[in-house]
Amino acid sequence: MPDPAKLLKLLDPEIRAKNLLAAKLAARGKWWDLTHPAMPDPIFVLGCSRSGTTVTFETLAAAPGLLHFDFEIPQFWNGLYGPLNNGWHSEAAGAEHARPEHRDAAFRFFYQRLGAGQVLDKTCINTLRVPYLHKLFPQARFVFIHRDGRDNISSMMDGWRQGRTDGGFGLNQFFGPSPEPVAIEHDEFHEWHFFLPPGWRNYNHASLEEVCAYQWLTANRLALDAARDVPPEQWIQIRYEDLLDRPVEVFRDAFTGLGIPFDATLEARCASLDRRPTSIVSGPPKRDKWRERHPEAIARILDHIRPMMDRLGYDCA
Repeated sequence: MPDPAKLLKLLDPEIRAKNLLAAKLAARGKWWDLTHPAMPDPIFVLGCSRSGTTVTFETLAAAPGLLHFDFEIPQFWNGLYGPLNNGWHSEAAGAEHARPEHRDAAFRFFYQRLGAGQVLDKTCINTLRVPYLHKLFPQARFVFIHRDGRDNISSMMDGWRQGRTDGGFGLNQFFGPSPEPVAIEHDEFHEWHFFLPPGWRNYNHASLEEVCAYQWLTANRLALDAARDVPPEQWIQIRYEDLLDRPVEVFRDAFTGLGIPFDATLEARCASLDRRPTSIVSGPPKRDKWRERHPEAIARILDHIRPMMDRLGYDCA
């Protein structure tokens, strides 16, 4: 005889919706396994956390025809290769870690949830994984955004401390407790936030500004080094400050580089970017915001980040 409690659960709208979604995903997964419908390689939005990746992604996602999630998917990418299966090395991945089955798994995942078409993905850890992604998807295009290190690091410090309205950026929610003790900023933090860079163990007892500076340096270094092996027509690079000063021109170039018509609707959206909220941590964007938020901390790491600032074309004077 059926269990009455189970029958009552089946009448719950939320449970029925979850069961329906699971059945739909299973069916679409089976169809993918049988047919492998053709899908173009994705477009990846890259950049260090708090560098402007969200506003860049949201603007590109407004183009008709692109498929996308409205959230990042680090759990999926780390499930293919990440800390829980690479000995807690980091969230970075190289070309040597790419496997044909990873490509199939990615397209299956996308098709199940989004359908057939070109996917636009914004997951910040992929800034550490460009060689891996380029190996999996040789025709993929990359939109890389970078920001003045002083403002970027200052914003990351705010993110470590304040989180966001819908939760924090701590990594224990994805990986569980660190295998080694973390006591960043004199024991204030017992987990890493945003992303886990190679060499993270060396900073488990560092100050917060040193940790955020290391994250910024590593993300930008890995992206720039990897860009050397990506065909120029598949790599689009954007300065966050240019995006704020002349968004229409910047995004016209970006859409053109992606082969997407820059129509009047997209132009109007870009022209109104200064009226859209672009920060989920510490208020509207502002050049040299670090001077108000963390001037002493940034001064302490300025010499350390200066070579990368020069490489990215920023003047530290």
